[in-house]
Amino acid sequence: MTINPNADSIAQFCRYIDDCKPALKAQYQQLLAQDLSRQQWDGCFQRNVSAVLTQAYDEALAHLKTLPFDSAATPVNRGLSELTRQALTAFDGFVDDFLVFVVDKHRTSCALSNFPDEHKPDKAYVNEVKHEIAGLWRNFALNVNGHFLECG
Repeated sequence: MTINPNADSIAQFCRYIDDCKPALKAQYQQLLAQDLSRQQWDGCFQRNVSAVLTQAYDEALAHLKTLPFDSAATPVNRGLSELTRQALTAFDGFVDDFLVFVVDKHRTSCALSNFPDEHKPDKAYVNEVKHEIAGLWRNFALNVNGHFLECG
């Protein structure tokens, strides 16, 4: 039986991500409230989703770097460390759940009801935001993989 020396660190990282999820929703609500109080509703959906996820990915990477990993014996396939694949599973379903929360927040906001593009973001707007999220995710995943390749 092979023991995975990194299992505990991966589990700690997954717990960290799970623990962050409620705070990210609260952070989004706070940013939205700030925008509304400043009457900066135009583009608030995209701006605030990007801000929250950028910070979340930066903090997740910083946390990951504090955990002990031994990647010396970890397989690397086509430049992707197996540890990267394991760590990124902590985010499975995360963005979809977050976007459902955000869109619901916008649709139930009386303050946004006079701004249809923000109150009920259409499919094209949501897809534009998803495209931006994909870029953020790609950079995060590359940084995570780079970390694991370096700590070997």
